[in-house]
Amino acid sequence: MVKKYLSNEGFNVVCVFDGEEAARVFMREQYDLVLLDLMLPKLYGLDLLQMVRAKSYIPVIIMSAKESEVDKALGLGFGADDYITKPFSMIELAARVKAAIRRSTQYIESDTLVRKSVIKVHEIELDTENHRVIKNGVEINLTSKEWKILCLFFENQKKVFTKEQIYRSVWSDDYYSDENIINVHISRLREKIEDTTSKPAYIKTLWGIGYKLGEF
Repeated sequence: MVKKYLSNEGFNVVCVFDGEEAARVFMREQYDLVLLDLMLPKLYGLDLLQMVRAKSYIPVIIMSAKESEVDKALGLGFGADDYITKPFSMIELAARVKAAIRRSTQYIESDTLVRKSVIKVHEIELDTENHRVIKNGVEINLTSKEWKILCLFFENQKKVFTKEQIYRSVWSDDYYSDENIINVHISRLREKIEDTTSKPAYIKTLWGIGYKLGEF
């Protein structure tokens, strides 16, 4: 049903029926987006998501019957860009697919125009030309959303950002007070760049306001 509807919308859709087959197909071809169910045979959906994120910044939308906040937080925390709960309308799914691809395309196009420079803050170097983050000589692998959040702070080092401003800048979409998405991505980013997540030095929380880059 999903394939038929999206095909009618002009997308070329490749269907696979278990996690291992999905991994093989993903490694063999290039795609613009992954629609991922969590309850997959042979290889669980979150394990497949980790494999995808180790190789690519491609947009990933989870479509799952699991609707608890914990499941959504896990999916977003593992690097998914969006999460839609079954049952859903085909119109909503197509809209989310188009939005995710549009944001990804805009980001890739803008990234090719970004100035050639390395922004260094304390022990972290942000290489905007080569899309790399290096801390003390060790490269840190970030998801596309984590990369955009870090760029936002590094390129605006004196600015305080509210959650709404972060969401609008990173997701390029309207903000509907869904703080959980921001919290999860900030938490995952801190786990990768901070020495101690309980006392973050790079991304500071300003309670009741938002976040800002730490001063060194």
